[in-house]
Amino acid sequence: MSADVSDGPSRPSKAGRDLRAALAVGLILGAAIVGSLLTLPELFIGIVAVAAAVSTIELAGALRRGAGIRVSLPPVFLGGQAMIWLSWPFGLPGAVVAFAITTLCCLAWRLRLGVDGYLRDVTASVFTSAYVSLFACFGAMLAVPEDGGFRALCFMLGVVASDTGGYASGVFLGRHPMAPRVSPNKSWEGFGGSMLTGVLVGALSIPLLLGGQWWEGMLFGAALVASSTLGDLMESLIKRDLDIKDMGNLLPGHGGLMDRMDSLLPSAVVAWMVLSWLVPS
Repeated sequence: MSADVSDGPSRPSKAGRDLRAALAVGLILGAAIVGSLLTLPELFIGIVAVAAAVSTIELAGALRRGAGIRVSLPPVFLGGQAMIWLSWPFGLPGAVVAFAITTLCCLAWRLRLGVDGYLRDVTASVFTSAYVSLFACFGAMLAVPEDGGFRALCFMLGVVASDTGGYASGVFLGRHPMAPRVSPNKSWEGFGGSMLTGVLVGALSIPLLLGGQWWEGMLFGAALVASSTLGDLMESLIKRDLDIKDMGNLLPGHGGLMDRMDSLLPSAVVAWMVLSWLVPS
C-alpha cells in the first residue's frame, strides 16, 4: 500500500481487509469491552447478549440466502437470550436447561410449515442455538466470579493477540497455506505468529491479572490460539458451503458481526474450561 492514499477511498490490505476501517471498528469495540470489564463486569454480559442476538440474526439470514434454510428465528432468538441471562445466576445448568427448552421449541415451531425440509430446518435451528448462544454463554460466565472482569479480559486479550499476531505474520511472512481450499489467506507462518503472540500474552496476563503461574498462562494462550484458528476455519467452511463472502455488512472492514465472532465463540468455551481448571475462582 502506498503512503499517499489518505485522500482516496480506503483500499483492501494484502490480507483482504479495508485496514483503516477494520482498525477503527476494532478499537471502538475493544474500548467498549475493556471499559465494561474494568468498571462493571456485569455490563460485559449485556454486550455478550447483544452480540449473540445480532450474530443469530446474521447467521439465520446467511443460511436463508445461501441455501434456502429456514431457521426458526423466534425461538432461537428468545431462547438464546434466555441461555445467556440464565447462565449469570445459575451457571452452566441454567444455560443447558434453556438450550434444551429452545430445542423443543424449535421442533414445535417448525411443525407449521409441513414436512418439506423439516429435518434440515430444525437441524440448522439447533445448530444456530448451540454455535452462537450456547457458546456465548461461556463468555458471559467468565464475568460472573468475583475476579470475573479479569478472567474475561484474559480471554479477550488472548483472542486479540492470536488474531493480531496471525494477521501481521501472515501479511509479511506468509508463504505456505495452511488450508488453501478453506481459507487461502491463512498460512502456517501466520499460525506461528498467532502462537507466539498468544502464548506471550497468556504468560503475562494470567500471572498479572489472576495470580496464576507463567506456565499456566502459556497453556492458556496456546489453547486460545488453537480454538481461535479452528473457529476461523470452521466459519470459512460454512461460508464456502453457503457460497457467500460475509455473514453480513454491519461492521465496515469486517463484514458482519458474526464474521468477527468466529474465533471468539469457540474460544469462550475453551477459556472458561481452561481457567476453571488452571485458576479456579
